[in-house]
Amino acid sequence: MQSNTLTPDFTGFITEAQSHFKHRIYTDYLRRFAYGTDASCYRYVPRVIVWAFDESEIVKLFALSRKYNTPLTFRAAGTSLSGQACSDSVLVLANARWQNISIQDNASSIVCDCGVIGSEANEALKPFGKKIGPDPATINNAMIGGIFSNNSSGMCCGVKQNSYNTIKSVRVILHDGFVLDTSARANENENIQSFLTHHKDKASALLALRDEILKSDELPKLIRRKFAIKNTTGYSINTLLDFSDIKDILNHIFIGAEGTLGFVSQVEYECVDDYTFKACALLFYENLKLAAKAVRILAENEDIVSAAELMDYACLKSAQHLGDIDKRILNVKQGQCALLVQLEDSTLKDLESKINTISQALKVAPSLFGENFSTDEKQMASWWKIRKGLLPLSASLRPSGSIVITEDICFEIESFAQGIEEITRLFAEFNFEGIIFGHALSGNVHFIITPNLNDKDESARFGAFMEAMVDSVLSLGGSTKAEHGTGRMIAPFVEREWGKSAYAINQKIKSIFDPHNLINPDVIITNDARIHLKNLKHSSEVEDFINQCMECGFCEKVCPSKELTFTPRQRIAVRKEIKRLENLQSKSLEEEKWLKELKEGYVYFGIDTCAICSMCATLCPLEIDSAKIALTLKPTLTSNIAQFIASNLGKHFGSTLALAKGGLKFVNMSSHFFGANTISKWSKTTKNLLRTPYIPTSMPRANEKVYFGDSISKIESDKKVIYFSTCINRVLAPSIKALDKRPLQEVFESLCKKAGINIIYPHNITNLCCGKAFKDYPKTSEQKAQELYEALKTMKGSEETIDIVCDHSACSYELIQTIKHKQDLQNISGIKVFDMPEYIAKVVLERLRITPLNEDIALYAMCATKKGGWDNTLDIIAKACTNGNIIKHTKTQCCGFAGNKGFICPELNESALRELSEFYVQKKQVDKHLRRGFASSSTCEIGLNDKTNIIWQNLLYLVDEVSESL
Repeated sequence: MQSNTLTPDFTGFITEAQSHFKHRIYTDYLRRFAYGTDASCYRYVPRVIVWAFDESEIVKLFALSRKYNTPLTFRAAGTSLSGQACSDSVLVLANARWQNISIQDNASSIVCDCGVIGSEANEALKPFGKKIGPDPATINNAMIGGIFSNNSSGMCCGVKQNSYNTIKSVRVILHDGFVLDTSARANENENIQSFLTHHKDKASALLALRDEILKSDELPKLIRRKFAIKNTTGYSINTLLDFSDIKDILNHIFIGAEGTLGFVSQVEYECVDDYTFKACALLFYENLKLAAKAVRILAENEDIVSAAELMDYACLKSAQHLGDIDKRILNVKQGQCALLVQLEDSTLKDLESKINTISQALKVAPSLFGENFSTDEKQMASWWKIRKGLLPLSASLRPSGSIVITEDICFEIESFAQGIEEITRLFAEFNFEGIIFGHALSGNVHFIITPNLNDKDESARFGAFMEAMVDSVLSLGGSTKAEHGTGRMIAPFVEREWGKSAYAINQKIKSIFDPHNLINPDVIITNDARIHLKNLKHSSEVEDFINQCMECGFCEKVCPSKELTFTPRQRIAVRKEIKRLENLQSKSLEEEKWLKELKEGYVYFGIDTCAICSMCATLCPLEIDSAKIALTLKPTLTSNIAQFIASNLGKHFGSTLALAKGGLKFVNMSSHFFGANTISKWSKTTKNLLRTPYIPTSMPRANEKVYFGDSISKIESDKKVIYFSTCINRVLAPSIKALDKRPLQEVFESLCKKAGINIIYPHNITNLCCGKAFKDYPKTSEQKAQELYEALKTMKGSEETIDIVCDHSACSYELIQTIKHKQDLQNISGIKVFDMPEYIAKVVLERLRITPLNEDIALYAMCATKKGGWDNTLDIIAKACTNGNIIKHTKTQCCGFAGNKGFICPELNESALRELSEFYVQKKQVDKHLRRGFASSSTCEIGLNDKTNIIWQNLLYLVDEVSESL
């Protein structure tokens, strides 16, 4: 590899790239900082960010890189931990548009684009009883490009089922734009032959390296020993020993290369069995030494043990706040630890045999509470939730001002206990409190330390600790990187681990594929002996509710704004950077400029385009809810006049809703005369000019229902329900395009009449609101919530319990939280709130005679139903009402309409529904009769109607259509 001494021409690169990528190239500091954030301990701010959509764009970027001498770094999910996905040059994002999956030959293999999330590949294979081999703890977030490029392994796969041993083919774009494809499909068109013709020098150089290894007495032994355990330090030079055919070498050389040799656009994995029957045991031990003894026994039975995960005392302590936790974890004592063991098989009988074998074997290393295996899925899931969330969970315990350093080493199983003792000794020697966990069955140890690198003494101790750690691991014949990748963290130590001869092989591999050092420089191969200590993240104190975030990125995939502005991780990272810059005692002119840009841009990117759906909290192991950022900061940006107006709107709420209906009637009338499409286009123009609301093409009509009497059903029945019809549904009625144009209240009244249930409306309902509509105005929101609570408490009176049903899922969730909070404060109970689908599924359906349709329908569960845990009730209702297919796009977790944001920030709704919209377009091409969909939120339905060629309504309309009285 030549040392690149030419100066990068970023100006030339940006100018030419902008003509092609347009709005997908970012040079402002706000997005460069935010999009440059990853899960590692490093903070690099790219000079340029480019979002690439396809291979032709990668080829273009390589051409620009060569022309302007600008290094490129590729990133998928950004969950890598060793700094391999960081860049201070050009960072290329390749994720959202790289999501094709193709299952081959009855699931013998699966072809995935680089942006496919690992768990989504497994979900596609689930019907076949198969999965991909690699199973990193981040599999629910990590993408195939990163899993492959890091040679990630994980809990169960060990070495046998990692990428190296399950790869079938790979598609890679080389630095000169050549697209190399090792698949059988491509080689029908002679792709490998074309490579040999046009890149004979590369092929010859690779084969020459193989000869060099084979001629050595020591290198083959070293390579075989090093790769007998988990090892991602350096390149996969075992490829040159294991294979003689150039195609096989090319098929494996890019595995674990961390994006330093080319761009991996597609991977084909051989699938492995995903056994139907599983059993787990959480085994507690008095100390790590005893646990290591058990690990040795489990390793001797590795043919029947799928996983054995070690968790030390600090790990278990960090998980104690989680709900539904194993009670034994709550009582764990200092020094104790646990092993999570998993067994699996294709038959229950064989699984039971394995349980008996392992239970018997472990008797010589007895655990504190015995070896009690469980096959209960909920119990097993709760244990694995702890294990998979250990990194962020443990990181949450870090002291103020410190950062998270996670290391990943591996020992031969015979040295496992000694290795743990050595790491524990180093913690004490260098005065660090550490946390130890890992894949014990593979001898793979992870540990976390949290140094405060703002402290010079602590920073120096960290540098010395790293040197000593490397020496200790190597003295035991271990790997300094087992599965997280070399990155920048271990790059200075690759030569020390491998020796000069083997390191020279690594250098030559880099030179063959990246002669000018323009692909992810300083990763794996570096001339900077201190690169691992540079550009480490600063830690700044921010709001308590986000302070614990370590930027792991687990939250990102469910965020509706992830393709528009920021993800939760990015919102938090920028918030921390704003605080850091604000806290500087003296700022340079550049830092002043950065701070101004971050604060100004954050209003739109961090606050206005947050859907406040809180879905991020459902995936965060720490349950961090980044929506609180917007909820906290938005009121501080709101003028006193706006607060005053909101207060008066709340006080005169009936009149406010009447005005809203009047405005809606005007829109409906205008759409009638000029056409809905024309009005919608005009509204987009005026919104950009005057900041007026956007008007969707399927705008609802004004709700003409005027009677919300205390009781409207005259039924001889003791069964009754209080019906709180939300303010939004008291204003809106289905659009002119809807098949059933009745207001929702009439539909529920019809159903309850059939079911023999009396409806009671709250007194003065026209002035009531759950408070959600005023979330940007906390005082008014709390006032409206209190008014509704008092009204419902009055209706309860002396009755022991009352049932209340709410007809908008987002408001139902809000009301449930309000009632719970206020009843807890007053130490009372008895008010039970149902969301409409939940009430229909649990109470109404059994009181109706259903004649199901033979029709395929679309179904959408909005975010609040998922947070509330009643999203399954929509499935129950849909299955009762149709014998046809129920078609759902499960990847879309929130539509981004977010109450009023669909009108004031329609780009959020459009971006959030991009995949869903494309999904239903494809489904309609196959199923011409798919014409309508059902949900449980009138506002979500507006966006769904606007973005799909399907008519969406509340699921109640379908129930009423197919039901009659018993």
